[in-house]
Amino acid sequence: MKKSLIALASLAVVTAASAQSSVTLYGIADVVIHKDSGVSTQMTSGGVSTSRWGVKGSEDLGGGLNANFNFEQSVDLTNGSTSGGFDRQAWVGLSGGFGEIKLGKTGSAYDDVAYLTNPVFDSVLAPTNIWFSYNVYNWNPNKGLYYATPEFGGVSGAISASFKDPADDNLRSNAFHVKYEGGPVYVGVAYQQDKADIGSIKYTLLQATYDFGAAKLLAGVAKSKLDALGVTADFTDVSLGVDVPLSDALTLSAGYASTKLDGGPRGSSFGVAANYSLSKRTSVYTGFRKDNNNAVDFYDGVKSRFGVGVSHSF
Repeated sequence: MKKSLIALASLAVVTAASAQSSVTLYGIADVVIHKDSGVSTQMTSGGVSTSRWGVKGSEDLGGGLNANFNFEQSVDLTNGSTSGGFDRQAWVGLSGGFGEIKLGKTGSAYDDVAYLTNPVFDSVLAPTNIWFSYNVYNWNPNKGLYYATPEFGGVSGAISASFKDPADDNLRSNAFHVKYEGGPVYVGVAYQQDKADIGSIKYTLLQATYDFGAAKLLAGVAKSKLDALGVTADFTDVSLGVDVPLSDALTLSAGYASTKLDGGPRGSSFGVAANYSLSKRTSVYTGFRKDNNNAVDFYDGVKSRFGVGVSHSF
């Protein structure tokens, strides 16, 4: 009888604790097979979204205040390997009526919106892969501080900063974004500066979408200024795209993007892809991307790429 009472008491404690907090295991498994011009057919992990697993949780502290955490690690589906540690996210924080605070390794305020208007599902088939800013900015700095505001009439924002990282040339990042989401309209502005002992890079982003129902228009412009190792350079990135829902399950996306070094040649790319949802969590996709010669020669582009992939979230 005594043991039964102890067991029941323990169960009651666990149940009460569970009622006040939650922990969720989640992830994305995404792999694509693609053929690039002049290269053998390849398999790549993360065709649309980086394959990953993570655990996140929240505890209700009362009075509208919550304690939160998130650990997230990349996974390479081509060989089953994981990155060294929780390379994507590892933070703890608080949220409530004041907004949200995160402490640790978390995405920057710039990264919150950096991909929101990239056409072709922001995949390996997307033309924005040639963007200078897309490939360079410090998206999840170490030793980070992050604050996001509540939403006010569709307007919200965030600011982030990081301490110097001695293991990475004293790299530190400062960023912010402001966005408006109301009805069919989305507009976002973001800025980030990455600064290290060797110099700095500054990024400014303006983006917008308009949803007509039958189609959603996407646009983005990014400016980057490099000042490092005695070299100064300015880059301009542009993208235009459209998402067309052909049915509840099938969406077609197409877009154009360009990148240009001030005084240098313009690299450009075009991509088109279709995504078919087999369920709420599983989809298959296929598409094509073609970069011009300048993109291939100067901006790490590919002459052409055809790919087929599958993505599952849990």
